[in-house]
Amino acid sequence: MSAAANRKLIEDIFEQMSQGNTRAMVEAMADDFRWVFPGNWSWSGIWEPKSVVLNELLRPLMTQFTEYRSAAEFVIAEDDRVVAQVRAHARTTRGEPYEQTYCLVFRIADGRLTEVIEHCDTALVERVLQPLHRVGG
Repeated sequence: MSAAANRKLIEDIFEQMSQGNTRAMVEAMADDFRWVFPGNWSWSGIWEPKSVVLNELLRPLMTQFTEYRSAAEFVIAEDDRVVAQVRAHARTTRGEPYEQTYCLVFRIADGRLTEVIEHCDTALVERVLQPLHRVGG
């Protein structure tokens, strides 16, 4: 796919997520998808493939929210890489606001997401969310 088509894919995903469809990204993931949290904090690491991303990362994460919406503020694409600055508006099950800003670097192949590297406010994550319990790591 072209850079323009890859950009549109990400824009469409976050348009749906801004309306509350949190499954939009999952539906675009390839089976060999991987999610990367760089750095040295409690969530640092790599989740792969898609089944692990769903079961060990996204499902436990999303159960911590009563509501979650995220929208892309801007999207830049070059070849198979798409970078999006995304703003999330959410509330945890404990009633705490979760106003997060992400820089997400996606890799796309044949119209499917194959990787995301997530940069975010790690202090907010550590303060507001419960730690993840990784099965394999």
